[in-house]
Amino acid sequence: MSDISVAVIVGSLRKDSINRKLANEVVKLNAPGLTFRFVEIGDLPLYNFDFEESPPPAVIAFREQIAAAQAYLFISPEYNRSVPGVLKNAIDVGSRPMGHNSWGKKPGGLFGASPGAIGTAVMQAHARDVLAAVGVTAFSGPEVYLTIKDGFYTENGELNDGTKKFLQGWMDGYVAFVKKLLA
Repeated sequence: MSDISVAVIVGSLRKDSINRKLANEVVKLNAPGLTFRFVEIGDLPLYNFDFEESPPPAVIAFREQIAAAQAYLFISPEYNRSVPGVLKNAIDVGSRPMGHNSWGKKPGGLFGASPGAIGTAVMQAHARDVLAAVGVTAFSGPEVYLTIKDGFYTENGELNDGTKKFLQGWMDGYVAFVKKLLA
């Protein structure tokens, strides 16, 4: 049996994004049977029904990558206590045109990091509603609310041992969840 393909979508476009850095570390964790591939969202135009008859190449490529994935991993910051606009736009672009939802009925994982005390808790609550609307079944536990503080990363830029252990526990559950939903 071949590995399950997981599209990794980072909800930040910032070059030095803490969530991109986190995603790069998370995909190094032990996830037997899963293969991770980053799908970029920065080139997507704002969703506009007017381009449905002739979508731009970036939209076509994005929809194809999303449709080809068997599962998803969303790692995103929280902007103004909600989902970053760029991530919401990507979800909208992938869900259209009507009747051709590229997201399909597939499993997804969701978390993020922030310097704020509650991490990305509110973003995750909002994103779960949006993902459910497009047919993505989000892994529900354990929930991950990461606060970036001094020592979160080692001097080499890797996750500290405690965070790595915690996230490996999450990954173990996510792997089992994905495999069960796709069985």
